[in-house]
Amino acid sequence: MTECISIGQLLGGNEVLLVLPESPLQWVDVIRHGISSASLVSLSSTLHLSQAELAAVLGISHRTLARRKREAMLNSEESAKVIRLARIIERAENVFDSLDKAVDWLKNRNASLSGLTPLSLVDTDVGAESVLDTLGRIEHGVFA
Repeated sequence: MTECISIGQLLGGNEVLLVLPESPLQWVDVIRHGISSASLVSLSSTLHLSQAELAAVLGISHRTLARRKREAMLNSEESAKVIRLARIIERAENVFDSLDKAVDWLKNRNASLSGLTPLSLVDTDVGAESVLDTLGRIEHGVFA
């Protein structure tokens, strides 16, 4: 079994984040202070998405993300959305034991999610929880 990618690595690691949290609660402080907009480049590269596609996945307007890139920081709400997406990618990679398989799963329609793609749901808390629930079911053999 290979070492799985972490949320911090998905967001650009030490080059992008000032601090790499070691526990879930430490992410709260990171979110409250905002994260570097450079994390968007890392996520779009991982998911093989354009910046406009990533903006749609996050539920943030493309113009807002372009402005944040110029400002170099995301606000706390935007940071929370980015970290939520990274948590879902990390979880999917753990379930599928492959980042490529995880990304493929996130981008493809899923019958257990009413035929929607998991990525189309992560812009809301309820959608993200549905994706995480589905990943849990796959992990436990309830869904193939």
